[in-house]
Amino acid sequence: MARILRVRTGKISLIPLVTSNGRLRLGYVETEASDPIRETLIGAAPLLTGGAFVAFAGIYQMGLGGVWSLFQTLGYRPALQALPGVWRQPDFWLWFYLLFTVSSTMLPSSSDRRSWSSILLWLGILLGISLFAGAGPWLMVNAAPVIDYALTSAAVVFFISDLVHAILLIPFWLLYVLLSRVTGLEVK
Repeated sequence: MARILRVRTGKISLIPLVTSNGRLRLGYVETEASDPIRETLIGAAPLLTGGAFVAFAGIYQMGLGGVWSLFQTLGYRPALQALPGVWRQPDFWLWFYLLFTVSSTMLPSSSDRRSWSSILLWLGILLGISLFAGAGPWLMVNAAPVIDYALTSAAVVFFISDLVHAILLIPFWLLYVLLSRVTGLEVK
């Protein structure tokens, strides 16, 4: 994204590193300082590309679009009943692994989000001015459907991501309990 927006890049790392404060940094791209709009787009790139991949893999490769539709129209019980059909999809475990990996790493870091507050402030000011000027009805007709579509798409992406993580929650918790008892160590 930085190169598309003509912002120079420095070091690039895809190797996970433990930082001095004990956090795990999965990778990074150093970029030169830029204007808030380009910094926001660069910072949002992992979320946008990761979200697009999660939507593609979850809906088209694993068939979770049908589960989402059942959840929206009939509730969680029919959606849960439809889940076993997902495991019969071709290459299920490959797509499951890719979904887990991408959805675990697509959230922007704090440095990626540093310019977002100023952009949100300006958007809020512009929205306030527009509403004060009487553009409310026009916004409801023209902007509301686009915003609704974007938020629904985001909900689908996070539903798929949460579903993949929820499926792994119990096995990993049981593994954690077993290893803690066997070794006598507890990781916090």
